[in-house]
Amino acid sequence: MPTAFELPTDADGVIRGNIFFARQPAQGVIILAHGYKGFKDWGMFPYAASQLSENHHVLTFNFSHNGVGEDLQTFSELEKFAVNTYSRELEDLALLLAYVNTQFELKGLPVYLIGHSRGAGVSLVYALDHPEQIAGVLSWNGVTNLDLFTPEQKEEMRTHGRSHVTNARTNQQMPLDVSILEDLEKYKERYAIIDRLASSSLRVALFQGTEDSQRLQDGSAALVRVRPDIPWHQIAGGNHTFNTVHPFQETTPQLEQVITETLGQIAVWRY
Repeated sequence: MPTAFELPTDADGVIRGNIFFARQPAQGVIILAHGYKGFKDWGMFPYAASQLSENHHVLTFNFSHNGVGEDLQTFSELEKFAVNTYSRELEDLALLLAYVNTQFELKGLPVYLIGHSRGAGVSLVYALDHPEQIAGVLSWNGVTNLDLFTPEQKEEMRTHGRSHVTNARTNQQMPLDVSILEDLEKYKERYAIIDRLASSSLRVALFQGTEDSQRLQDGSAALVRVRPDIPWHQIAGGNHTFNTVHPFQETTPQLEQVITETLGQIAVWRY
């Protein structure tokens, strides 16, 4: 069973997470970051973390302002979601890395970031900012462009201070404060993932379903054009969540493939 933890943040938030301790002597630490409108207990994540923890300590967590509250299942903190900037998520990752260092005697154990969707983009920026901390980033159907907002949403943010995005699963109208757009524009160069990776030696691997959105596939293609050394693992027939749903029903061939190939990629990097 995983061990729960909570980390208070400076911005009146709480990072709630779980540690899946390695069942064999640990060869590293994996931090699994959820994406936009996601959370640590969504569908596939607990199962994936359990499978990845054969010989790695694995941490899952909710970003402090992802909108999911103490019940860990519902978006009950929409006012926090409204101001969940990328800067906040990067600060959350910094707190999480500090926590990892206090919980585990790393003694050279590598730390890997696995990010799904938006979580991959944030993980890449963090690793680019702190290459000495991160041994590699593994992107699961990840974004390479952090600007996820439509022109209409941006206009509403600028004109009215707030827009909304629909959660297709819950039908909630989730608020987006203009501070998110201001953060995106203020740190435009910091968030330019493809440009920064073009001149970086950061270890990155892409894992993408062939049925993932065209926008994300195009972003991956743009990344591997500037970094041909980055492996791009194609998951045949896989959609954005590798054919899993929430609540989690059962694993899928696509999820099993991404887990197996993720561990295989880490093993290649290790040796």
